[in-house]
Amino acid sequence: MKTDRAAAWLEAHRRSLLFALALLAIAGVATALRLPISLFPDVSFPRVVVSLDAGDRPAEQMATLVTLPVEQAVRRVPGLVNMQSTSSRGSAELSINFDWGTDMAQATLQVDAAIAQAMPSLPPATLVDVRRMDPTVFPIIAYSLTSDQHSASELYDLAQYKLVPLLSGTPGVARVQVSGGAREEYRVEVDPARLAAARLALSDVAKALAASNVVSAAGRIEDHYKLSLVIVDSPLASVDDLARTVIASSATGVVHLGDVARITRGTEP
Repeated sequence: MKTDRAAAWLEAHRRSLLFALALLAIAGVATALRLPISLFPDVSFPRVVVSLDAGDRPAEQMATLVTLPVEQAVRRVPGLVNMQSTSSRGSAELSINFDWGTDMAQATLQVDAAIAQAMPSLPPATLVDVRRMDPTVFPIIAYSLTSDQHSASELYDLAQYKLVPLLSGTPGVARVQVSGGAREEYRVEVDPARLAAARLALSDVAKALAASNVVSAAGRIEDHYKLSLVIVDSPLASVDDLARTVIASSATGVVHLGDVARITRGTEP
């Protein structure tokens, strides 16, 4: 009996029910089209990671000269709960944890400011990278380049100078980073006997190379209402350029780099 009454009621109000279902479907479609889309959930982890790079220093020196001063500077940041650090040859990493609910954007800025105050006490050329642990900062797409005809250094140059600009111009791309490969460099192997015969030291070779490989502004020239900038452009771009570099000159003659050293092309360690 109750089933018959329910069926009769549905039959009598079928148009109203269909209209209500249609409104719900339209509202659902409209809401779905306006929902935000993200690859990862919006989670703000209360952690900041600091990466330090100081060349090829041993792990003991990294812990004493780099890791410890940075730890002492970061401990003054408000809201810090605990901190863990690892030191290895030439690099160190600090994991800094805060309370849940901390404004991590502000905490990251405070950590960066604290490290900036400690930078004068760190070894020269120390590189610092401060980033907060957010799923959106991790890479989502990776490309690998391999070739049987091109070297690792050529593949690195291809990725760095051709692919990175193209990918960076893609809408929505925040950062493109190249890892791996090899970077070319010139190696100068000085012969101690030849250097001593020329009465020179290794520091003389380093100073001569630094003074010869420069691009700097030398002044300006004004003529006929035009201003021309004078630039000294003398980069060392080949093995022959390095070999012809003058290390010292005197009344007895000129000493070139090729006279006291062997110059070869290689890749960075």
